[in-house]
Amino acid sequence: MHVAAIVAAGGRGLRLGADRPKQFLDIGGRSILELSVAALADHARINEIVVALPEDRLDAESTRLRAAIARPIVFTTGGARRQDSVANAFAKTSTQSDVILIHDAARPFVTAAVIGRVIDGAKAYGAAIAAIATRDTVKHTGEANADGSRLIRGTIPRDTVFLAQTPQAFRRDVLARALSEGRDVDATDEAMLVERLGMPVHVVEGDRRNIKITTPDDLAAAQAAGPRTPHVRIGNGYDLHTLVAGRPLILAGVRIDFALGLSGHSDADIVCHAVTDAILGAAGAGDIGRMFPDTDATWKDADSIALLTAAVAKVHGAGYRVSNVDVTVIAQRPKLLPYLDAMRAKLAAALEVDLSAVSIKGKTNEGVDSMGRGESMACHAVALLQKS
Repeated sequence: MHVAAIVAAGGRGLRLGADRPKQFLDIGGRSILELSVAALADHARINEIVVALPEDRLDAESTRLRAAIARPIVFTTGGARRQDSVANAFAKTSTQSDVILIHDAARPFVTAAVIGRVIDGAKAYGAAIAAIATRDTVKHTGEANADGSRLIRGTIPRDTVFLAQTPQAFRRDVLARALSEGRDVDATDEAMLVERLGMPVHVVEGDRRNIKITTPDDLAAAQAAGPRTPHVRIGNGYDLHTLVAGRPLILAGVRIDFALGLSGHSDADIVCHAVTDAILGAAGAGDIGRMFPDTDATWKDADSIALLTAAVAKVHGAGYRVSNVDVTVIAQRPKLLPYLDAMRAKLAAALEVDLSAVSIKGKTNEGVDSMGRGESMACHAVALLQKS
């Protein structure tokens, strides 16, 4: 599934009363906008990002963000209204995108878990928003009197009242119709445009930390808290197998043209095995031998990419996601350079990360030991995980 993320950053943020739009103010040395975009850029399930900026700040802010965020970002000018900015950004998204996720630039503390829930909601229902249940009793009132007081007209059951947040996510065709048919409607969010079409919008669990910075008090609280440091875990993995005749040589799920293959209970893919151990170790989730024991006939000649995919699911279940991996394959021969791009692509898909997050290097053992004599191959892997 291809997910495009839109960051609505075209507003002026006048209510804050600052000398510039609120999304460009700093929290801990990074702009609110940068923190919001970084949260999306770090999410493994988001394939592309489009940011809508005020026209007079387009050049400066796009240059700044490109320097700060290590992945491609598309920029466009915002419009007079939020929905105009979103429409401009939507026009820049890939037509292959299945789900469009929209996030306010002024919500810099969104978590990966909330992003994932909203994507899943859009996939399942067509439209979903993050929201939190109100904790307070909710009163319906009339208009304000001259002295500012209001007459209560009723009490609304609070278990039915939710406070909308972003991100909000929609199936591409749903958002396209909502934006097209809602041009003449002033809406405070995209869900409102979808609702007016009579189409269902589902609520998924938001997060109370996912505040929108609107007032000076919001900004002061956010600056006091500072950027959240992600919970990082590091793991390493190692595997070695002997080379034998009559077996295919499989590395990172790619079949290598070579006279010998690696011996083992599964397909003996040392790259997948080392990476599997690295991510499981980083998450404190055991190792490949315990998860897929070679005493179990189930794993006889198993596809190690499938085993790695299962390990990734276990890591996700433990509350972590893969940030990046670095792999070193030690083999006197064959030369792996022609296969490295395909190997990286296979690993990236299994790990649910961008291609840029996977590094694979081939090294010889300078003729030393069994690897140097061409009798075996080994692999070292290091993985970095972040809390979801």
